[in-house]
Amino acid sequence: MKALEITGNTLTLDDVRAVVYENRAVQLGADARKLVDRARAVIEDVVANDRLAYAVTTGVGKLSDVRIPPAENRTLQLNLMRSHAVGVGEPLSEAVSRAMMLLRANSLSKGCSGVRGIVIDTLCEMLNHGVHPVIPSQGSVGASGDLAPLAHLGLVLIGEGEAIYQGKRMSGAEAMKAAQIKPITLEAKETISLINGTQAMLAVGLLSVIEAQILAETADAIGALSLDVLKGTDAAFDERIHHARPHAGQIEVAANLRRLLAGSEIHESHRDCARVQDAYSLRCIPQVHGAVRDTIRYCQSVFEVEMNSVVDNPLVFPDPDRPGHGDIISGGNFHGEPLAFALDFLGIALTALAGISERRIERLVNPALSEGLPAFLAPGAGLNSGFMMPQVTAAALVSENKVWAHPASVDSITTSGNKEDFVSMGMTAAIKLQRIVQNTRNVMAIEALAAAQALDFVAPLKTTKVLQRVHAEIRAVSPSIQEDRVLTKDFAAAAELIRSGKLAKAAQS
Repeated sequence: MKALEITGNTLTLDDVRAVVYENRAVQLGADARKLVDRARAVIEDVVANDRLAYAVTTGVGKLSDVRIPPAENRTLQLNLMRSHAVGVGEPLSEAVSRAMMLLRANSLSKGCSGVRGIVIDTLCEMLNHGVHPVIPSQGSVGASGDLAPLAHLGLVLIGEGEAIYQGKRMSGAEAMKAAQIKPITLEAKETISLINGTQAMLAVGLLSVIEAQILAETADAIGALSLDVLKGTDAAFDERIHHARPHAGQIEVAANLRRLLAGSEIHESHRDCARVQDAYSLRCIPQVHGAVRDTIRYCQSVFEVEMNSVVDNPLVFPDPDRPGHGDIISGGNFHGEPLAFALDFLGIALTALAGISERRIERLVNPALSEGLPAFLAPGAGLNSGFMMPQVTAAALVSENKVWAHPASVDSITTSGNKEDFVSMGMTAAIKLQRIVQNTRNVMAIEALAAAQALDFVAPLKTTKVLQRVHAEIRAVSPSIQEDRVLTKDFAAAAELIRSGKLAKAAQS
């Protein structure tokens, strides 16, 4: 695969996916390097002439009134990196670590941060050789960006901290040596350019969008299978209904459901029944799943703007007519509020996706609602309990999601001597979003197993060919339940089937 050239302007979600999950190589684009060098010349001119510039010849935050002489600038860079590496808690995944390095390198490539090209080159080399900094997940309030997480990333760049290399956790120095990458000595402004940014919360957000897209696609297929075995009707998915309320996601899901349900023998078997309409968890799948899809698209649009933005401080704007001259301006692009809102919104949407899935599980297992299916989908109900307890697990996960879905972005706490007096809490929103994604996938895994079990019971009637493929994928990882067994491994296998995208792929035309 050809190396991805980063420019600070053209990174896409597909690029992130390819670098993070497919190990696509990364390099700084030639034109972008010229812009990076031009901005660096401005910083070097300020240092050479000992002019006043925030975070270049001064301390940072509340200490911005402390002047730093040029001779002590390297010491300042080292102290800033070490002093900001104060994270705690479980490390972020290697996938998130990779995404953070890519996103940080891309932002610096825009040519407004004042770093040397070697800083970006070294980040690219770490990505290309699989050196993944160990980054504690807690310690960011999303104010001057994700200071603590990015500092832990930056430590490895200078040969400190810890990293994962070839599956082993070791010191950053050992990892860089094993990968034959030379650690760098940071010069003026480079530490603040590395740690001032939103790349930790953004990395989690982008990878969560990728997972959420798969969940949304898969939810239609699982929901359609549940509806079919519950002898629901596709009348509510009539195209005219949805064009009368033309939300894009709603129209999209309704069309998908019509495709998934076309030609079902089960549907034909009850065409003339007396039921007028289905419960909301069946009838309103387009309205709920569609709103989730619209939310995912909105959040993706926010994240895509951010990943091609400059988010450190201060920013360098070179004078195109006077090399080595330009303006250095302090601002607040590091503030995580746009991302915090989107991260919370995505968590809320996925909580709804899990919630409606759990309601369909209840209809599948409850003999008062399941249209003649055995109680709790149990063969020999009474001696066997079947899916009685899996529904309880789904209920527990859904209720946990409701707690995690409380927005972090409505909170703020003052830090840094009241200099950072209103913060975004964006990283908190990101961390709890990861938990919501995992819970939602597990709830959907339980629905998939329950719907597959129900389909076994309605034989010899058949569902549609496409839903038969979905059923076959489920059965490939979890055999039909003939008598009670421990289902924990079945849930994990079904969740992995969903996460990998295989179930969504089986439901495609």
